[in-house]
Amino acid sequence: MSKNKIDQLIINSPYEEPKEYWKYDRQTRLFSRVPGRRPAGYIIASESSQSFDDPGEFVEIPLVNQIRDRVKAWREEGYPGVTGITKRLLEYWYNPEERDYPFFFCQLEAIETLIWLTESPPAHRVGIDIPSDGGEFKRLCCKMATGSGKTIVMAMLIAWQIINKATYPQDTRFSKFIFVVAPGLTVKNRLQVLIPSAENNYYEIFNIVPLGLFDKLRQGKILIRNWHALNWETEEQIAKKKSVDKRGAKSNEAYAQEVLGELKNAKNIIVINDEAHHAWRIPAESKVKGVRKDELEEATKWVGGLDRIHSSRSILSCFDFSATPFAPSGKKSSEEALFSWIVSDFGLNDAIESGLVKTPRVVIRDDGKLNKDYKSRLYHLYTDSEVKDDVNRRAKSNESLPDLLNNGYYLLGQDWLETAKAWKQAKHQVPPVMISVANRTETAARIKYAFDHKKIHIEELCIPERTLHIDSKVLGIAESQEDNIELREPIQDTSEDEITDDEPIRQLSKKEQAELLRQTVDTVGQVGKPGEQIQNVISVGMLSEGWDAKTVTHIMGIRAFSSQLLCEQVVGRGLRRTTYEINPDTNLLEPEYVNIFGVPFTFLPHESNDGTPPPPPSPKTEIKPVPEKQQFEISFPNIIRIDYVYKPELKLDMRRVESLELDAFDVSTLAELAPLVDGKPDVTKIKEINLEDLGRYRRMQTNTFEAARDVFDQMKPDWKGSKEYLLARLIQLVEQFIHSDRIKIYPPPLNQDEIKRRLIITLNLRKIVQHIWSAIYYENTEKIVPVFDQENPIRSTADMRTWYTGKPCEYTRKSHINCCTFDSTWEASEAFELDRNSHVDAWVKNDHLGFDIFYIFEGVIRKYRPDFIIRLKTGSFLIIETKGNITQKDEVKRGFLEQWIQAVNQHGGFGYWQHDISRSPADLKMILDRAVSR
Repeated sequence: MSKNKIDQLIINSPYEEPKEYWKYDRQTRLFSRVPGRRPAGYIIASESSQSFDDPGEFVEIPLVNQIRDRVKAWREEGYPGVTGITKRLLEYWYNPEERDYPFFFCQLEAIETLIWLTESPPAHRVGIDIPSDGGEFKRLCCKMATGSGKTIVMAMLIAWQIINKATYPQDTRFSKFIFVVAPGLTVKNRLQVLIPSAENNYYEIFNIVPLGLFDKLRQGKILIRNWHALNWETEEQIAKKKSVDKRGAKSNEAYAQEVLGELKNAKNIIVINDEAHHAWRIPAESKVKGVRKDELEEATKWVGGLDRIHSSRSILSCFDFSATPFAPSGKKSSEEALFSWIVSDFGLNDAIESGLVKTPRVVIRDDGKLNKDYKSRLYHLYTDSEVKDDVNRRAKSNESLPDLLNNGYYLLGQDWLETAKAWKQAKHQVPPVMISVANRTETAARIKYAFDHKKIHIEELCIPERTLHIDSKVLGIAESQEDNIELREPIQDTSEDEITDDEPIRQLSKKEQAELLRQTVDTVGQVGKPGEQIQNVISVGMLSEGWDAKTVTHIMGIRAFSSQLLCEQVVGRGLRRTTYEINPDTNLLEPEYVNIFGVPFTFLPHESNDGTPPPPPSPKTEIKPVPEKQQFEISFPNIIRIDYVYKPELKLDMRRVESLELDAFDVSTLAELAPLVDGKPDVTKIKEINLEDLGRYRRMQTNTFEAARDVFDQMKPDWKGSKEYLLARLIQLVEQFIHSDRIKIYPPPLNQDEIKRRLIITLNLRKIVQHIWSAIYYENTEKIVPVFDQENPIRSTADMRTWYTGKPCEYTRKSHINCCTFDSTWEASEAFELDRNSHVDAWVKNDHLGFDIFYIFEGVIRKYRPDFIIRLKTGSFLIIETKGNITQKDEVKRGFLEQWIQAVNQHGGFGYWQHDISRSPADLKMILDRAVSR
């Protein structure tokens, strides 16, 4: 029966085949509780996928649904065709008396499917055709949601293979040689539970093997390696080496012996790929654009290494496990295609409805303004205009975060605080965890600084000892690289057992620091371990697979999410439950939640593979530097920021300070989150977060001091006088500004509401800081100093990467770039004049060059790209901006461009620079005449 209220989210037992599921109907916007099993499938974007309430189109995976029915019938028949050992294992796994908790249904179905494909009578498998991945060995993939227990299925698979081979040595369907490949050290360490001799191995903990069969299990050999072990040097790489050792690339035989180690003499190997979405072949029809170089290398070397092993040792079967088995489709860079060799599927919706994982709860609305898709700006805050440019630059760690991001942290942090109090009252020994996934190292450092210095006013969340700042490269680094790890803060060994009054604290080596960091990361939320009291995890990129902290309750995403694969991988880090206790009244698990800001998690990902040919691509023009036109190359300084030399005494005429307008609609003081069911938020189960108390208890004096402190942090490195004088004077100036009529809040009645005014000022504190700082340095700067990118201080037109455009364009004569793209007929006319004008030595359209000027407008850091760079015959440089009507924003841009030019000219190492504004195509010749006469 259709309903618009989901009164019970978890409707299936985790130990039984799902009997019903929730389905969303876009036409009625109602949920239906549908009897039967949710079909295996996934969602693709429809033509209107960007609309507010379009869940996309469901695409079935026919192969999985076909296999499900046959496996179920085979199970009910008593597993005909299997060996005696397999029959004994299956009966043992289903016997509830053998373990405290039964295996989950999804675990049993996954291993049954693999057994059925191997041992069932051929007649049962008629019409089942498993597509190849393009290689010479067979791959079978089990798609299992994060947190549904795939490592246990791997242990079952290993036991089934080894014990059968030990019992029936002549049976070629089995092997006792198992090669497990992991995507990184964290996963590799976690998979040590698959070694029968390891302490706390899964075979004993979960009673996977009957006691009488353990000796046979020990006859097998299991090797677990990182994918890095599969790496090899090509002939081209060897040829480029400067070493006198010029031996060629290893043969497949030598390679196999090196990689397989103790399995070097093994034949007919079973391979298990964990997190197998890293292992895919490059589509023949694509150059795989949009995929990072390291991801491409990993996929290539992972699968290519297995190909080499297969050629010399033979891979009997390769079993893939992944929650997100997607790879680049070869058609569009932002899309992924589903692995075609998936044979079983228990997806995230199934896991949520069975209670196996936490329910993702996303922000759906707040009391601030909406983004262009009618969603809360906190839904994917990285794409907001106030955030994106700001977090995509090499900022200093002490620079304040964008106000919208601070706003999000206030709301999410307030909810975290309520959760932490509830956990403490319930006598939990560990705190709930908030994780932040940042786009780059500098952003993560700024977030860490903001928490450490209590700029985010959730004091309990701002304890440095309970904050973990990590880099994803540290988690996934190969063992051979461990000596090269650098941590941002030295870690000292402060164990009481090793320190005496007259014994100095020993500084840990980089390798020891890395290991301590890794142990802390791997044990977040585990009682008695290094990560026990961690409550705030700040990461760069994406937390590594295998990071399975069960205490994550809140996630903040500050990065681009170009595909649903990324969304599910990030959210997957917070899906593991804290408890699996069954409610005796319902015989079901109770729901647990993870609250999410910034991750556009809507189940709208992937390209279908229905055989419909893609439409022909629109014509594109290749844009690139031309080596034969090197005489027209233009170089420019790569400035990441500008530092200032200030006058010894600070003055500020408040009458000359521009007014700062703060719109109450720009901030969110209340946010609502809803759980996702069948890819849509259930708006009848709203979780509300309110910041009213922040405005009630926050003093204006605190805002004044913190704003002054932030300005002080930015000025302190360049201030030559007394730091005490600087701070005291800034407090005076900021207090004057905050209490002056220079801050105007809209709508005007809110100026009379003390609590609302205080709250709006608190949530816009960074805008106030940037605004007052701009006014101070304009009036008090003696000299400005450019700060260059240390790695790449000079850039040029030669650095442009080849790109393609469908815009109008024309070949150039005096530009290093082959064509100039046009955004208007005005630009086309100016390009024509630049190519023919006698004063012009070389010119370039500033498109894909990386020449950006950062500026501050309305307290927000933004990015500005002037239109043209020109090298004149005089040797000087001219920056041209084409602009008709000049707005206040354009005036601000011009001010920052003038500051950039002043800094470059004072430096003196890059020639003389100037700028001008073209208000009409007809005035360019006059501008050029004027420029050469200066």
